[in-house]
Amino acid sequence: MKTRGTLIRRSQLTETSLIVHWCTHENGIVKTVAKGARRPKSPFAGKLDLFYLCELEIHPARNGDLHTLKDLTVERPRLGLRRSYLQTLAASYFVKLVDLVAEDGTPLPELADLLDRGLNYLEDHDADQRAIVHFERQLGEFLGVLEPGMEPVRSIREHFGNVPPQRKELMERI
Repeated sequence: MKTRGTLIRRSQLTETSLIVHWCTHENGIVKTVAKGARRPKSPFAGKLDLFYLCELEIHPARNGDLHTLKDLTVERPRLGLRRSYLQTLAASYFVKLVDLVAEDGTPLPELADLLDRGLNYLEDHDADQRAIVHFERQLGEFLGVLEPGMEPVRSIREHFGNVPPQRKELMERI
């Protein structure tokens, strides 16, 4: 299957392979194994970095939810997110927030679109309180948890138990 997705998490599986999580428009949160990705001459070398928007070719798993990543093309590396710690922290918060509220394999194109728009905005603009609250408000509206007259983050916290810990440091630094 082919899809587009933003890399939201990666972890070591074996000495040479990675588990890579994607937020996709068509399939929601998708977990893939990138076999041999840690080898120096891997076709994935330099292509599996956080926040990258990629065109993916995935071989679906026969059993379970860990699919095989066959190929990918980086469409937008979003290098501007690395220009400062604050930008990276804000981008990480957006990703963690989406990961908190999304279920694996459940297509939520609006959620993937919100994440893409948020990351694209942060790539070109400095992170500020207005951008963070706007992202939280749109997320709360999409999920139907936004309570009238209540801060968006508080509505999200009440429905999902908490928000990612990056938020506290992010708001202190802004």
